[in-house]
Amino acid sequence: MLTVDFTRFPLAPGDRVLDLGCGAGRHAFECYRRGAHVVALDRDHDEVRQTADWLVAMEEAGEAPPTATAVALTGDALALPFPDGTFDALIVSEVMEHVPDDKGLLAEAVRVLRPGGRIAVTVPRYGPERVCWALSDAYHQVEGGHIRIYRAGELLARLRGAGLRPYGTHHAHALHAPYWWLKCAMGVDNETALPVRAYHKLLVWDLMKRPLATRAAEHALNPLLGKSFVAYATKPRLGRA
Repeated sequence: MLTVDFTRFPLAPGDRVLDLGCGAGRHAFECYRRGAHVVALDRDHDEVRQTADWLVAMEEAGEAPPTATAVALTGDALALPFPDGTFDALIVSEVMEHVPDDKGLLAEAVRVLRPGGRIAVTVPRYGPERVCWALSDAYHQVEGGHIRIYRAGELLARLRGAGLRPYGTHHAHALHAPYWWLKCAMGVDNETALPVRAYHKLLVWDLMKRPLATRAAEHALNPLLGKSFVAYATKPRLGRA
């Protein structure tokens, strides 16, 4: 399930891409399939190990071009182990809402992005997220949980303040918003509630089959109910002498 729209965030074979806060690696896998040189970085050792295993499996199955490379690393988003301007593109998906120093995270992201490079940042959308917070304290009052909710204008201001130039936005995953409302209403750790199990089956079916009806429904509902807000920006090129 991709949150970043790669028609708005084009990659060329050979691009150097950092998936910052990669989690289970979903965006790193797609970048690898597209022929990029991918670094997937996260602070969670278990997720990094799992992502590394999947990247190896993709290579063995021939799911990525032979010229592409991919590696998964454990690291700190506030102290990235890369020189300035290392990457052509960065993805920061569903990360900033977890990090107390979100400005510091963006500063590091901009530092390792080359001038003219592109960045995609996704966060939970304000409206659907507020519903989750209202329904359940356990949804966000946990270690490593969500510590803030961004309005769209606030996130764009953060990007501009970091020296980036936003060039597009959209919303994603409208069908997932009601699922999380159900989980929050019935207990975020309650996997046995019938409505939660039924809706989860629907989402898995949709993910596997990609039927036209649900794709069209989500596309129509995203502007209203999209669970994620996605912003794209570029790092200005250096001025010419």
